[in-house]
Amino acid sequence: MHKKRVLFASALGVSFLNTVLAPAYGADTPTSQSQSQSQSQSQSPADQPQPQPHAPSPQPVAGKAGQAAATPAQTRAQAQAAHAQAQTGQQPASYFAGGTPPDPTQYLPPPPKPGSLRHQTDDTAFATTRGWKNDARWALAASDARLHLPDLLNSFSCAAGFTIDASKTPRLVALLRKMGSTEVPDMWKGKDYWHRARPFVGTDNAICTEEEREEIAKTGSYPSGHTMLGWSLALVLTEILPDRSTAILQRGRVFGESRIVCGVHWESDVQSGYLVGAGEVAAMHGNPAFRADLDAARAELQALRNTAPKPDAKQCEIEHDAAVHSPL
Repeated sequence: MHKKRVLFASALGVSFLNTVLAPAYGADTPTSQSQSQSQSQSQSPADQPQPQPHAPSPQPVAGKAGQAAATPAQTRAQAQAAHAQAQTGQQPASYFAGGTPPDPTQYLPPPPKPGSLRHQTDDTAFATTRGWKNDARWALAASDARLHLPDLLNSFSCAAGFTIDASKTPRLVALLRKMGSTEVPDMWKGKDYWHRARPFVGTDNAICTEEEREEIAKTGSYPSGHTMLGWSLALVLTEILPDRSTAILQRGRVFGESRIVCGVHWESDVQSGYLVGAGEVAAMHGNPAFRADLDAARAELQALRNTAPKPDAKQCEIEHDAAVHSPL
């Protein structure tokens, strides 16, 4: 079962997405402030201890007409309070520190209006995929919801052609953590700006992560953060393993589509998530530190592929079938 993890509070808000991002991209939270200070001095970001559970996120209430009720200012205020309580470690600095990050509120189209043709497409995808409950694609969507970094990297093992073990790739882990610190605030800027309600809100339709239903109902749907992170990872892995580019990009698409199958995002949320991920990675390439970190991760992963075991064949079949049967 997918477990909530420690809060990662950004300047733009605290949410369930940030909760699950913490082990991968945010600051790990030891059990006490003194432990955090000691560990931060002696350990790299990739070596930090596993986080402890924390209290639930703030609770904005979903509104009507596709809007969530809490304002961005309220969300940020709640985030700052939670941040003061929860964050005792240091999160990696953004690759955009001191620069100008891409603004999704300016380059993304707005989410579809209720009653529009685009929204009808969203409705159709949501309704169709409710019938996929309990099949292998549904289980894959639930698995793809886990953003703990070892899970996220392993989800691309079939595409890579070998098992990507986070414990053996500290440079890749460090790169992805810093990418998360860079991307997540920009993603939240879009979510706060549009504050779109998720497709299951106000219904009793099943989602693939029912244990998270109340938490994610409180957060904005557009753009999809899981999709952004999955597509960003796919683009980075494509650069590192260009001979596996087709399979990796295909898996990145499927990773985003899992959010539609899960029932927690509209189709248009996912399509916008691909755009945000691509825009973030493109902008990060302008930073010399990003390029250096990418080179280090490339050397590390290229060495690992020579010794790593092959991924599970049955799991690879499930992922291939998901690629063939897209909900889009």
